[in-house]
Amino acid sequence: MTATQALHHIVKSILDQYDPSEAVSVAAIVLEDAFGIKPRQIAENQPLDAAQQQQLDKIIERLKTDEPVQYILGRTVFFGLPLKVNPHVLIPRQETEELVAWILETAKSPQSSVLSQEKINPRFLDIGTGSGCIPIAVKHKMPEWEVHTLDISPGAMETAQENAAMNGKEIQFHQVDILDENAWKALPMFDCIASNPPYITEDEKGILPKNVVDFEPHLALFSGGNDAQRFVRKIANFAVFHLQPGGFLFFETNEFYAPATQRILQEKGFGHVELRKDMNGKDRMIRARK
Repeated sequence: MTATQALHHIVKSILDQYDPSEAVSVAAIVLEDAFGIKPRQIAENQPLDAAQQQQLDKIIERLKTDEPVQYILGRTVFFGLPLKVNPHVLIPRQETEELVAWILETAKSPQSSVLSQEKINPRFLDIGTGSGCIPIAVKHKMPEWEVHTLDISPGAMETAQENAAMNGKEIQFHQVDILDENAWKALPMFDCIASNPPYITEDEKGILPKNVVDFEPHLALFSGGNDAQRFVRKIANFAVFHLQPGGFLFFETNEFYAPATQRILQEKGFGHVELRKDMNGKDRMIRARK
């Protein structure tokens, strides 16, 4: 089997799970990440040996169950950085890359004195880190920052620590349940806090895509019951006590909950509460200042 034949074989096999353009993208990812066959080598008809063909068949069988290709291959790329992923962590999305870009943009703004170059080692916290994608990307771009991150999941913490080590980033990890206010006292003050918290309700579970609800960690998806803003309120309360005056608080959220999140932050006394749309024109990011 040649690389071109393999590409067509993958696409044909997964058209029930993906539309044609997505199927081609997934097939290209499989060939490059699993077998090291880059797009130009596909055109050159690089052959797959018998062992590779057997491995390919196993990958296709998993793809046909709706399992995300990132979990099958065990890796993804976020902000240009390689990351390990597994069912303990959410698969990083492009929308989260946009949130990181906004954090970095804010840090470089003349109005952001608390994050400026003149301040010694601004302290950043990511709440609910999962794979560690946000703090690793922030540390990569802002190496002078003191970066912290927390998660309740031991599996997520282990994955994030492996990703930080793989990318050579020094990050301070805290296994903490942010809902437990007694655990807050062990954490320091921060200049910037970010979170992509769980916000999906139990009533919404039925409308989620199969590849999400069947494979991604429910602990990171569901807020618990039907209170979509449960984590937002708790994190906002935490920021009241652990965010420096002038510091910034960032959230990634579902577009339908963005107005409610904005109101919660305003009621907590945060100022300059701003919604920003993602690449698809949806209100997915919020920034507030203490």
